[in-house]
Amino acid sequence: MARGPRARTAPDGLVVVDKPAGMTSHDVVARVRRIVGTRKVGHAGTLDPMATGVLVLGIERATRLLGHLALTEKSYDATIRLGRATVTDDAEGEQTCAVDASGVTRAAIEAALEPLRGDIEQRPSSVSAVKVDGVRSYARVRAGEDVELPTRRVSVSRLELHAVRTPTLDGAPVVDLDVTVECSSGTYVRAIARDLGASLGVGGHLTALRRTWVGPFGLSVARTLEQLEADPVVLPMADAVSTAFARADVDAGTAARVLTGARIDAGAHPTGLVGVFGPDGTVLSLAEARDGLLVPVVVFSS
Repeated sequence: MARGPRARTAPDGLVVVDKPAGMTSHDVVARVRRIVGTRKVGHAGTLDPMATGVLVLGIERATRLLGHLALTEKSYDATIRLGRATVTDDAEGEQTCAVDASGVTRAAIEAALEPLRGDIEQRPSSVSAVKVDGVRSYARVRAGEDVELPTRRVSVSRLELHAVRTPTLDGAPVVDLDVTVECSSGTYVRAIARDLGASLGVGGHLTALRRTWVGPFGLSVARTLEQLEADPVVLPMADAVSTAFARADVDAGTAARVLTGARIDAGAHPTGLVGVFGPDGTVLSLAEARDGLLVPVVVFSS
């Protein structure tokens, strides 16, 4: 006897997690799969295991939004340590140099931060997840290869120094900087720490990182895994799309055309990504405004 399609129990939508330290993003995805009862869960931008904060997950059909959410600006609170460099440019890697950085002044730090702002060329850490000929860079490094990744264009819209502290580490002074970074997707905050330390001639690495925003989703709406275990609330698709993108509402006739992948008039949306909604409030598609038309990027079947 033929079986019909298995009913989905998990709703379409987003879950905003406050990721704890010590877990990979994949670990969080696996945990949320168990919580919501589906394997169709993905994330919009990896966080390193040492990092905490906002990790946006898509559930069921909302996984198709994630590649577009990942293109939005992100914000971090970070601590940079001057006087120590590591192979990974963060606190998890083996130390490669130790220099007395206590003589570095705040004025010198501020001057060294300036070239790291704006549209810059940044070289990712060799132990990042960037692929080289199909293989993750960190895997090549672990296999003994000497990897130097090419630079990439990124944008750092805000790099603000809040505090300069001089704790003692292993009997020697170091300089810790508390900073806020707002940047484009693809920017490595640990590369900022590395480049700042190199510019000052003392080495540097990242000791703490907390992501506070991904696009419109901040810590105020993030939930811990324990909170999700107790109450697995998913932000519905319609709310997720309305929050993350501009919105266009269409009539029933136009809605039918949208579901076939047709281009429609852009109306009041000259540029950018737009969520297209039917008359009943259902999300029909995510479209890009181009030359006066909304061109489908993702179409959601009814």
